[in-house]
Amino acid sequence: MEPITLTTARLTLRALTTADVDAVYRACQDDAIQRWTTVPSPYCRADAEYFVNRVCPEGWQQGTEFTFGAVDTAGHGALVAAIGLSMRATRTAELGFWTAAEYRNRGLMAEAVEAVTRWGFTQIPLDRIFWRAEVGNTASRATALRAGFVPEGTERAGILNNGVRRDCWVAALLPTDIGLPSTDAYVPARMPAAPPAPERAAE
Repeated sequence: MEPITLTTARLTLRALTTADVDAVYRACQDDAIQRWTTVPSPYCRADAEYFVNRVCPEGWQQGTEFTFGAVDTAGHGALVAAIGLSMRATRTAELGFWTAAEYRNRGLMAEAVEAVTRWGFTQIPLDRIFWRAEVGNTASRATALRAGFVPEGTERAGILNNGVRRDCWVAALLPTDIGLPSTDAYVPARMPAAPPAPERAAE
């Protein structure tokens, strides 16, 4: 698939280019990004070059990973964040993102998530997008919930981060959650009725 560009009220979401390497490198020096995401730590400029020049374009070409750089439309084109959808199963993708420290707490990532997930549902098309973050990453969790993701529980040892397995929160978004049709038929599980209470023997 050829990279595409999305726009929101405050952002332009486009493919990362070689010109973004320095901005990616600077953003990923942030302690929070290195602590809570699976980027290499320490993060070297070569890591940024590999991510921007190899991982991102190959993901688009192969249809396996769709990564966008979020650019502040009103801020002279500054790179705000990276956000992507990684294919995991039939019509299922995992959402991942990080935001540069100076652009947090403005609702920008939730805005980007809403645009990218809607694109994923309508254009890939996907039937399920899930999000995972290590237990304790409350900022990422708040962003996912703000974008409409529904919590599904905790996955034990679900994330391998720098050689250590960690428990993670899991949430998911379905097209029907945002008023879109599902490509495949979906029949939600119905909780069985509670069995009647056993009769107590006479005492």
